[in-house]
Amino acid sequence: MKQTPEQVWVSDITYLGTRKKPLYLSLVSDAYFKKIMGFNLSNTLKQEGAIDTLKMAIKNRDYSTESLIHHSDRGLQYCGYEYQRILDKHEVRRSMTENADPYENAIAERINGILKDEFMLDQHIVNQQTMAKIVKQSINIYNPYRPHWNCELLIPNQMHRQRNIKKPVYKKKLAVRKLLLLIIILYLYKSVNLY
Repeated sequence: MKQTPEQVWVSDITYLGTRKKPLYLSLVSDAYFKKIMGFNLSNTLKQEGAIDTLKMAIKNRDYSTESLIHHSDRGLQYCGYEYQRILDKHEVRRSMTENADPYENAIAERINGILKDEFMLDQHIVNQQTMAKIVKQSINIYNPYRPHWNCELLIPNQMHRQRNIKKPVYKKKLAVRKLLLLIIILYLYKSVNLY
């Protein structure tokens, strides 16, 4: 199957903060190119957060005439009438996990992990308004600057703009590692010499 942007979206909800006062981050991301298409931070697991995320993702589509598959777990947010109605309205086909196994939605889980670990969203114990700003800033850094190995070290925004993508083949891992090291060195050099 030819891989193109907005061919498959993955959706998930992850919690941030503490178990006593959790916040719930809902994401819709491009499965192949890892671009976060929509997000919402809520203090409940009600369907509205997931719906707002889906609406943002649909609004952010660059290839709205292309067919699209939406993949998620079987959470009530994704099975609800309004969520399904929006998918139908935009002619988005559905795919759902068979079981409650996170490996069946591994791409979405990986993006959650990147935001929690690399952007330290899991470390901030703040109110919802402040966390919403932190989440937005993190995604505004992630999409245009965070390279991915399976995207040939391109960033999500670069990959998303391309229409004909060949599946990455890593024949020369050492060369890729050297390239990544060079990028890191250049970034550090640039950031140290900015001022």
